[in-house]
Amino acid sequence: MAELMTRDGTWIFDGEAVRIVPGGERGVHRLRQELGEHIVPLAALAGISYEPARKGGRLRLRLRDGADPLLQATGGRLPDDASPYHLAVDPDRTGVAEYFVDEIRRAMTLEEVPEGPCDRYLLPGPPVPVSGAGVDGTATFDGEQVTVTWRWNTTEHKKNAGPQEFTLGELAAVEWQPSAGLESGFLRFRPHGVKPSAAPEHDPHAIELWGFKKESGTALVAAAVTARLPHPKAPGRGAGAPSGGAAALPGGPAALGSAPARGGPAPLQAAAPQGTAAAPEAPAEDHDVLLRRLRELGELRRDGILTEEEFAAAKAAVLERFHGG
Repeated sequence: MAELMTRDGTWIFDGEAVRIVPGGERGVHRLRQELGEHIVPLAALAGISYEPARKGGRLRLRLRDGADPLLQATGGRLPDDASPYHLAVDPDRTGVAEYFVDEIRRAMTLEEVPEGPCDRYLLPGPPVPVSGAGVDGTATFDGEQVTVTWRWNTTEHKKNAGPQEFTLGELAAVEWQPSAGLESGFLRFRPHGVKPSAAPEHDPHAIELWGFKKESGTALVAAAVTARLPHPKAPGRGAGAPSGGAAALPGGPAALGSAPARGGPAPLQAAAPQGTAAAPEAPAEDHDVLLRRLRELGELRRDGILTEEEFAAAKAAVLERFHGG
């Protein structure tokens, strides 16, 4: 068990996963606060490093390629202060940060975490419903459908096209790019068979972005949709498959109902009424459910409810299911 608490937030490693809780102070980026608490399983990690500086330093968590829909959707374009996987370390916590790094590296070695890319998402993505506003419109995603509405200052082309609605089945990809210099960014939804033919300010499938701090919610919308579209590295997908979006394969964690409530722990799985057959879990929920079970087992062990032997046996059974055993 390792815990690092700073003004920037709190990271907790229990041997199975890193729980990331953003700080609530004014200096913490809005995107991190809107994303809320989330859990990164050990299997999703590619590495961790601590970068010392004159005043404290920075802890960086690296995830395997394709493990996280947020990183997939944003393409590594999040600034450091917005990334949930960077933690500013106070000067008096540098020793704890180094210990945190050692603990995670030791666990990754013992568990033999693969170094290569993932072919399914190991994180569920932002909880839904989620919405984000840009310069000329707002996108809302409820887990099944995207709705885009326009503001008064949008272009005539978009006004004439009217509000846009897309189901997940209609979308081939979602694209997100922040503004850079004098170039505006965009959040674009790409239906199957439709290629962008206009600049973002005239494209009725795109919301124009001019900033980031106030428009960071658009990155969360992109990530939530990405988590529910086919993963670009999924087995059986051809080289020409769209790479902008992704969703968990059966057995992945990106199930809509399995995402934890924003800023709170993941809900427990409800038990079937006594005397009735339990309905089989949807395959897309399996990994998310198993990750929660691991977390619950760790809490039961810490509370003294489970002995070390009981915890080891239960953990082994869960890990066997997690790895497809």
